[in-house]
Amino acid sequence: MFSNIITETRGEDTMVRYYCTAGNGMESFLVEEVKKKLAARDVHQIPGKVLFSSSATIHRVCDLKAAERLFLLLKQDSPVVMSTHTSPAKTASVLRSRLLGDRRQWLSAVMTWSRLQGELAASRSAVTTSTTHGVREKGRGSERQSDEGKKCRQEFRKRSHSFTAEESDEKRQRGREQIRRHALELEKDDDVKESEEVCATYSKKELEQNVESCSKNMKNMDDLGEDAPLESVENVSFRINCKCSGSLSRCAGAQEVSKVMGAGLSKLLGWKADLKNPKLEISVFLSDDYFLLGIPLTRLPLANRSYIKSTGLRSTIAWAMASLAQIQPGFCVVDPMCGVGTILIEAANEHKAACFLGVDIDDGQLQKADENTAFAELQGRVHLLKASSKALPLPSASVDAVVCDLPFGRKFSTRVNMADNLPLILSEMERVLCVGGTLVVLLSPQLSCLLKKLLSHTHSGPKGNKEGESQTGIKNCLVSSSEQQISQIKSSSSQETLTISSLRHQTTLRVSLGAIDGLIHKYIKTPD
Repeated sequence: MFSNIITETRGEDTMVRYYCTAGNGMESFLVEEVKKKLAARDVHQIPGKVLFSSSATIHRVCDLKAAERLFLLLKQDSPVVMSTHTSPAKTASVLRSRLLGDRRQWLSAVMTWSRLQGELAASRSAVTTSTTHGVREKGRGSERQSDEGKKCRQEFRKRSHSFTAEESDEKRQRGREQIRRHALELEKDDDVKESEEVCATYSKKELEQNVESCSKNMKNMDDLGEDAPLESVENVSFRINCKCSGSLSRCAGAQEVSKVMGAGLSKLLGWKADLKNPKLEISVFLSDDYFLLGIPLTRLPLANRSYIKSTGLRSTIAWAMASLAQIQPGFCVVDPMCGVGTILIEAANEHKAACFLGVDIDDGQLQKADENTAFAELQGRVHLLKASSKALPLPSASVDAVVCDLPFGRKFSTRVNMADNLPLILSEMERVLCVGGTLVVLLSPQLSCLLKKLLSHTHSGPKGNKEGESQTGIKNCLVSSSEQQISQIKSSSSQETLTISSLRHQTTLRVSLGAIDGLIHKYIKTPD
């Protein structure tokens, strides 16, 4: 998009050293992403952070999906070690010598930061111009809806009504091929018709108001949400943001470190401390394993998605789940409990040549999902359907990937007792998956225990599921509660024939969801 303004990569002499923060469990996803998307070098992973060097332009670096925040790396070194008996004067001296360093290094780093801010400003300007032009183009074609989007939605509806439990193998295969064909046809013309797609209810007046509102919003983002390049590296106002952990925090707290470093920078560079409205923020991380100095490159976290209106599952987790599904062009991907559609939107933004279906039983969630897909301009490839995850209106073996965040019942209430219905929900997911298809589910620790026990009863012998051996901490869940729920599941489903024997475990990853952890499970469907 910005190739006329900024080149996609720079030369070797403009290689920049960054680091990103990441949620617990997300570091491995971020490592793979920077290598794949940025051709990053010298990639180094530490708990909660990934360090790397890249010559990619800053707008590409800011497009990382697994990262929380992005920093320009100033310094990385071994931990600062001091005794609790060290005098305050000695402590201050050690901190100054370890943290401040050479004046020229600071000035060079700040000049790099200022240059990157200039590139970001140019990118935002290009986005404003492109968005305004795009909305006007849509206004000219306001009476022409996407025939491809209609066709794909009609196909899903047709399948919903024509589905029966006794479909033949030939019909199931034909159904899969039809969905694939419509997905590919939709993507083939997507770029050509994108400027013509717009809801028919838009009037010319509404579109003009959208243009004006969009321009104002982008201006407000520029004024409030981002830094501007420095006109000079002299007389810069700054603030220190320090986090201390481990043994060092017992002899020098974050406030003391900030005070010592602030006084040192003022003396070394002639800068002025400003706690309320600084031009520059210096981030300091001190632990028993390392210390890092960096400058934030964006005020808002990278995890704040500009294309999502109503938030549900954290966007970084949703993106990670979609990446585990290994979605390919032409794939049909289903989220049987889609909620507000976060997983589908993250997946559709990343995989342009696939077709996505979200299913949910809750009208309120589907309404928010519909608003999110419209806000992200993905109505042509993300379709929504009201149905129960316990009886999906889809043919058997008709989709290539199922990706689902099973509700925990903490952030959003759920009408479904997940523990009682887990076998039936999983059985439906397995049924609609084709052989070789991928299932990715996010579960609470308690539901993960239930899943492990359920699969251990399903699989027998040395070729059984190996999920119990995964080092994920599942064993720390409430076993007594799980045993009770397993017995309830057996009694409630004794009259039903449930099969999940074809699911083969690939990996289980523990990730932080904030107040609690979740576990992402990946399975591949194999022939019976």
